[in-house]
Amino acid sequence: MLTTDANKALYEQDFYLWIQTTVKLLRERNLEQLDIDNLIEEIDSMGRSEKKELKTRLVVLIEHLLKLQFWIAEKDYNARGWRQTVVDQRRQILYTLADSPSLKFIFNDIFVDCYTDARKDTIRKYQLSSELFPEQPPFSLEQVLNADFIP
Repeated sequence: MLTTDANKALYEQDFYLWIQTTVKLLRERNLEQLDIDNLIEEIDSMGRSEKKELKTRLVVLIEHLLKLQFWIAEKDYNARGWRQTVVDQRRQILYTLADSPSLKFIFNDIFVDCYTDARKDTIRKYQLSSELFPEQPPFSLEQVLNADFIP
């Protein structure tokens, strides 16, 4: 029989085994042996990971929309790949939202910050003039997420 203290120690020593043990304890409804504190921490971390993935995908999507709309000097050569990334990121966002529909409600809160990050990242990555892309989003969140919108 595993004690709660031994389960807590397992968390630090062998994370994978801790997960397997926790799943087994939950399936058996053996709640008194659970390492509740670390279980709460891990579940909370999973939620943050989902939100972070959505933000990361939105930043990449916006980066490519910016390049398609404003980086005219490179558009002829790179537009096909940029469009592919736009389509791929939108699809991945849809998959994430299918698994976690409540994440839809954070889009309005993160959109401007994601735009700002995308703008700054693109300028840094390609050593572009900060004047190439507008400081405020030139497209709406609805356009960014609309599968038919490609500038």
